[in-house]
Amino acid sequence: MSSGDSEGEVQESDLPSAAECEERCQKFAEVTGTDTALAMFFLQDRQWIVARALDAFFAQNPGYGESMQEYPTLNAAEDPLAAAQSMGSGEGSETKVPDVQPHRVRVMSWNIDGLDTANLKQRTRAVINTIKAEKVEVALLQEVVANSESVLRESLTDYKIISGGTSSKEGYYTAILLHKQHTHLDDFETVPYFSSTMGRNLLVVNSTVKGVPMTLMTSHLESTKSHAGERKRQLGIGLNRMKDASTERTVLFGGDLNLRDKELESIGGLPEGIVDVWEETGSRKEARYTWDTYRNDNLATDGKWRTRLRFDRLYLRQCSPPAKLKPVYFELVGLQRVPDVHRFPSDHWGILAHFDILSGSGDSRPFGALSAKEAEESQAKSSSLKPENSKSSDAPASSGKKSGNPEAQPSEGPPPAKRPKD
Repeated sequence: MSSGDSEGEVQESDLPSAAECEERCQKFAEVTGTDTALAMFFLQDRQWIVARALDAFFAQNPGYGESMQEYPTLNAAEDPLAAAQSMGSGEGSETKVPDVQPHRVRVMSWNIDGLDTANLKQRTRAVINTIKAEKVEVALLQEVVANSESVLRESLTDYKIISGGTSSKEGYYTAILLHKQHTHLDDFETVPYFSSTMGRNLLVVNSTVKGVPMTLMTSHLESTKSHAGERKRQLGIGLNRMKDASTERTVLFGGDLNLRDKELESIGGLPEGIVDVWEETGSRKEARYTWDTYRNDNLATDGKWRTRLRFDRLYLRQCSPPAKLKPVYFELVGLQRVPDVHRFPSDHWGILAHFDILSGSGDSRPFGALSAKEAEESQAKSSSLKPENSKSSDAPASSGKKSGNPEAQPSEGPPPAKRPKD
């Protein structure tokens, strides 16, 4: 795909609506870590096709790479060029390919519901397809079982899989997946929760991810409301491990924490220096609830009860200054039903966080981001072409049509204004 070339004139009737222009500007800004003014500058000359605008941006900012074929939030309806790029990525042996996004680290966490034996192989393959499509460097998995692990190992040959307790008497456990090309495994350990009645533990992996020393932790904390005391004790162990980790390492702790907001409040909230990545990226309502029986019907309840909770979370502790990673986007995955099975991959939505690797000491901008002066110049250049009612990149985007219930969402995923269906 060429970048920087003129895309030709576009008829006014072919232009997206003002709302769609705003959405595409926000997507561009979220990926690049810039703003909507710069987004408009690139989009207006490229028929408002996000992938083309991103290609042009990356060509002018080599630190970002030369292509945006890995851009995670486009679908074929919005950009057929991006869809064409993603075709042909099937299963196969370990393959080294150029890293077109050397500045980006993606971390996924997902309870893949191995305890549900119905359609287990098909659902696990859907998880695998998501991991491949999103090209994650790190995946934190919970409720892995022997049968699902064998499918993971067979298909994800580009990943090193570290199991968190195959000897668990409960028969399910956690795992951390590291992309072999982009990570190096230093060491790992499993920390038991001795008072757990459900065989739970904490899996800790020290790894280097795209040159960034990291401590990666995952856990499946004690389940059900009645076990809140044990769950809070387990959470405390994880948070203490985050605080005590080497200050030379960036620490991420994520998983199915089964946590209620009041439980976190009751222990005084997160310790100083530890942040919730969902909150750090804007607390988007569309990405809030990871266990939502209003939308996800894998767990049949016969309509007797429904609930939505933010069970799955991801916490970040930065290394000693300067910080190495900046969280830039947080979304849900696994929102599409598995073909032929007509069920979702899991009863949980997965969570996917995007981080920028910061450029160096004392610089809080990601590679290729504009300086204040450059941003001001781009703002002046594009101000006369700004769509009506355009909002700044800091303003929340419309979440689509509202129902009587402010939290109600479509059954197949969040509104396309934020994350198009996979």
